[in-house]
Amino acid sequence: MNILLSNDDGIHSEGLWRAAQALGELGDVTIVAPDREQSGVGTSVSLHSPVRIRLIKIHDGEFEAVAVEGTPADSVILALEKVAGKDIDLVVAGINQGSNLGEDVFISGTVGAALQGYVRGKPVIAISVAALEKVRYEVASALLKPVCKMAFGLSKSGNKVFLNVNVPNMPIEQIAGVRITSLGQRSWTETVKEGEDGRRKWYWISRDRDVHDVVDGTDIWALRNKFVSMTPLHTDLTSNYDKETYDSMMKELSGIFRSV
Repeated sequence: MNILLSNDDGIHSEGLWRAAQALGELGDVTIVAPDREQSGVGTSVSLHSPVRIRLIKIHDGEFEAVAVEGTPADSVILALEKVAGKDIDLVVAGINQGSNLGEDVFISGTVGAALQGYVRGKPVIAISVAALEKVRYEVASALLKPVCKMAFGLSKSGNKVFLNVNVPNMPIEQIAGVRITSLGQRSWTETVKEGEDGRRKWYWISRDRDVHDVVDGTDIWALRNKFVSMTPLHTDLTSNYDKETYDSMMKELSGIFRSV
């Protein structure tokens, strides 16, 4: 199996080489990731400037990797279109430091990297550990092999696979199990600080306000109840709208064209 590994924490992050070690037991691993941390950049793609790469060694020379002067999405695009030099069977983004839960997946660089593999027809996995300090990677590392085998098998059966996995930051014996979940609402929201530098006002956006609306069955609920959350994602964002209301609206709008 040919596996592409990327992330948004940057090419030198511990989670990346931990993932590489685990995935090496499954097949040939190609590592292409941003040359620095790119958390929170979502699906951003560098369209207005060239993207440069360089070949480096990571984790004391254990792994050869391609460092990309760009975003997580750039990294996967370059890997699949130019750099990998082989047909990739599976794309993994992670192991990320910090959770990617609920509506926060829309700004997640980890999920943004996986998305570029998904839209190119690859089975993809985004995997994160729910901690920013003293991160325990051992459970996520142990999960990667069986989850990747499962994802690859599902794809071979004709299924499109996009899994967002979040792992509690605790020893395996304290974890309650695994749950298939839906996306919750927001797990964090923004705080804006302001100041002045003597010339003009500045604003600093940070994500430090916890949201406590936890619904049973969601990824946020799973993490807070010590379960590994596994959320199947897809790219169809069409709302489950009220057809009667929208049909009435369309009749009114259609009248504009009939009157021209």
